[in-house]
Amino acid sequence: MKVSELPYKRVTIEEAASVMEDVLRRIKEAKSADDVLAAREDYLPLLRDYMTAGSLSYMRYSINTVDEFYVAEKKYYDETGPQFNNYMVALASALLDSPFRAELEERLSPVLFRSLEVARKSMSEEIIPDMIEENKLVSEYSQLMAGMEFEFRGEKMPRSVLAGYFKDDDRATRREAYEVLGRTLEQHKQDLDRIYDELVHVRDRMAKKMGYRSFVELGYYRMGRLCYDEKMVAAFRENILNDVVPVVSRLRSENAVRLGVDKYMFYDDGVIIPGGDPRPVGGKENIFASAREMYHAMSPESAAFIDMMLENEAFDVDSRKNKWGGGYCTDFPAFKQPFILANFNGTAGDVDVVTHEAGHAFNAYLIEDNRFALELQCGGMETAETHSMSMEFFAWPYMDRFFGADADKYRYMHALESFSFLPYGTIVDYFQHLVYENPDMTPDERDALWLRLESKFRPHISFEGMPYLEKGTRWQYQMHIYESPFYYIDYVLAQTAAFNFLLASRKDYDDAFARYLRLSKHGGEMVWTDLLEEAGFTPPFVPGALKTLAGEVEKLLEEIRV
Repeated sequence: MKVSELPYKRVTIEEAASVMEDVLRRIKEAKSADDVLAAREDYLPLLRDYMTAGSLSYMRYSINTVDEFYVAEKKYYDETGPQFNNYMVALASALLDSPFRAELEERLSPVLFRSLEVARKSMSEEIIPDMIEENKLVSEYSQLMAGMEFEFRGEKMPRSVLAGYFKDDDRATRREAYEVLGRTLEQHKQDLDRIYDELVHVRDRMAKKMGYRSFVELGYYRMGRLCYDEKMVAAFRENILNDVVPVVSRLRSENAVRLGVDKYMFYDDGVIIPGGDPRPVGGKENIFASAREMYHAMSPESAAFIDMMLENEAFDVDSRKNKWGGGYCTDFPAFKQPFILANFNGTAGDVDVVTHEAGHAFNAYLIEDNRFALELQCGGMETAETHSMSMEFFAWPYMDRFFGADADKYRYMHALESFSFLPYGTIVDYFQHLVYENPDMTPDERDALWLRLESKFRPHISFEGMPYLEKGTRWQYQMHIYESPFYYIDYVLAQTAAFNFLLASRKDYDDAFARYLRLSKHGGEMVWTDLLEEAGFTPPFVPGALKTLAGEVEKLLEEIRV
């Protein structure tokens, strides 16, 4: 069935309450583990339907953020979602506190029970009003960004289209586009600062109500992290600073010379290849035709996957006003259907949609019948991003289909951009740690903090003279900072895993892809660090773990430089 034809039905909080209260009662009155498991089986259809309704309504809202019906549906789930989450935590507590826990854990999954422990620490009934307020603020930010128009050379456009000019070969064009970005953001400065300040304080308030020292601690629990904590992320951050930052700064500074740039400005950071970064040939039609050929060549599983996605029209990639400005993959469990939203703008990023986002969708396809897919899904977000970022690299042998004679340029650009992302992604995460540890920072202090982190992790870049952005406001259009606190480090962690798969694939592609397929099929059955070790890789938290990787990536870049 085409995604546009999928039927939508609201799952009300009253329906959920009726089911959950009965399930909770039966678990508490259970005389055996079998009684508990029978009650759990009656909870799973509700979870499936609720997840499907929430995902489907959000998708239809995001493709048109002024659609009155789905704006109202999103508002409904924003307001009732915390109550549903509270029922889920009550269920987690009932299972964790059951006198039959040992038998249940053996018959179900130790990983499931570990996730239930984390879930219980992430939620309290007393913070429900704060969660509703948080959802409203996130929606306000999302609608503000989606509706923002940028006037560039006489034409009004959404930011996703303007971003296409950030990679223009002409330096003056890039600078002009970023100046438009900065001036337009500055017009909305009051709202951008206010929304984030209110988000920081409501999240801090939730954490304090639950007895945590700051939102950092609560934020980690909300992300469902099962195999690493703040201290491990701090060690990873040091690995990035010591072993990746010097290499990235050297490579990008050397590349600036090749571009004829004497002073490396922020508006130069989007361009890698002298003469202009490669762009896909043939437009949207060729991208999708090439994606079908690529996935058919990769494996039988990926062939069946891409056929299903294309036949069900499970992509929305055209940029337009009032469409959500980012990109994502979601899925609708009741229909076993993934979906991808993006905003094509004619750059190489369009191809990433059928590699990165399709990596997420492929995983959803692979695990749709896994026993714990509803509750554990694919695991943590670091695992999800490993699926997507690794798929970008497994697509390398097929890039001739997308870029023609410029395929080698794409590979070099992709590798250097991906490697350069590691310090940037670390800034995004570190910024949030410091903000939530100091929630009473003023907007100016947050901007100054961003600039300090930029100078530490990306010392080769200057913002000097760039309207608004030179004040340290780059973070305000990084949607994750507002909408998904502490998510961003998962991209960085996953990128290190993806580079391991890339290096392995260049030695033995079939073996590396088989290891990737095995990792993806496990879904949430194993934690990320165990999945890495099974694939033959060292987790990146170990001191010095990135030193060898950085050296090998630098060597690879030297080999493929065009």
